[in-house]
Amino acid sequence: MDVEFLGGAREVGRSAILVNDSLLLDYGMAPENPPQYPVGDVDPEAVVVSHGHLDHAGALPTLVSGQSRPEIHWTPPTRDLTRVLARDTLKLHGGTPQCPFTENDLMRLSEVSTTHGYRETFAAAGHEITFYNAGHIPGSAHVLVDDGETRLFYTADFHTDDQRLVAGSTARPDADVVVCESTYADVEHDDRAAVEERFTQSVRSTVWEGGTVVVPAFAIGRTQEMLMVCAAHDVDCYVDGMGKEVTRLVRQYPDFLRDADALKRAKSNARFVTGRDGQRRRIAADNTVIVTTSGMLSGGPAMTYVPEIRTLPVNKIAFTGYQVEGTPGRELIETGSAEIDGRVMPVSAQVERYDFSAHADHDGLRAFLASYEDAEILVNHGDDCEGFATELRDDRYDARAPDLGANVEC
Repeated sequence: MDVEFLGGAREVGRSAILVNDSLLLDYGMAPENPPQYPVGDVDPEAVVVSHGHLDHAGALPTLVSGQSRPEIHWTPPTRDLTRVLARDTLKLHGGTPQCPFTENDLMRLSEVSTTHGYRETFAAAGHEITFYNAGHIPGSAHVLVDDGETRLFYTADFHTDDQRLVAGSTARPDADVVVCESTYADVEHDDRAAVEERFTQSVRSTVWEGGTVVVPAFAIGRTQEMLMVCAAHDVDCYVDGMGKEVTRLVRQYPDFLRDADALKRAKSNARFVTGRDGQRRRIAADNTVIVTTSGMLSGGPAMTYVPEIRTLPVNKIAFTGYQVEGTPGRELIETGSAEIDGRVMPVSAQVERYDFSAHADHDGLRAFLASYEDAEILVNHGDDCEGFATELRDDRYDARAPDLGANVEC
């Protein structure tokens, strides 16, 4: 089997892996300025998409912008979430170099789209493919690829522990080669129940003292998780941004959720913001909790809420996810100020971070790979892929971290 790493190798973002020159696994983008896309020219017969996050599916419409029409295979939630993100990219950047596709390209995806459930084997570009629950977000999948000689298991993004929204990954099919993510290979997550308790105690305390809590959250997965956390701990909240649409969307796929009834209760517990900046300013003046995009303060309704609450120390900004270097969220954590809507703003409100990650940590990765001691391990999707590969080699795994553009014969 020939495996070419066109993105996501020794980096996080723009994931893309070409198998046997015909089957493409993911085709994402890194939402930097300017955006980064997979390297090389590709013309695959088929594309398999692991899940609906920008770094795995954000560049997908470009594959149908010319004469080619490769088959697209994904789960139903991944199909719909990819479309939501693509429409948002068009809305924000359509007609600019930051958006290399058009509305017509997005519409063409429907012409070549085929959906599959977990553990339903199907054929694509001469390979047998099977999806398994990856425990990352609704519809996220591990991808098993069998070309008749070699079985490759592409983990994509995954979590081995249960979240409120989705159950953790448990499938461990036989494989000769494992392409394993390593996003949190150097991290040990705190116990999730303890994190929830600290978070809810903190926001309750702030609201009791007369403050407002802004909870920046990624629209897909994290917003729904935080709504479920708030509901489970009797914390009233508002929800704003793209997370509202995503919440409605994923509720259409109860089979891809851990507890569809719990998400229904969480939606009922939250108040959806329907107005614009005027209503947002009024809400920000209340002593309340607001779950809103974007998760890294790079856009969305957070651009209204944060300036409104930033000057009062009784208020709070509670981050729930990783802040990429160079983003306003990371800048705020490191310096106490951030560029919001083109203005550098000092923030007197309290700033806190909580680890609600949807990725396996070091122990989760090692427990997962314990099932593949005899397989070849190709480490990708991380800030220190080589460091994790070295650790695995020291423990007698056949492991390496391919470079960007590398072609690996398995």
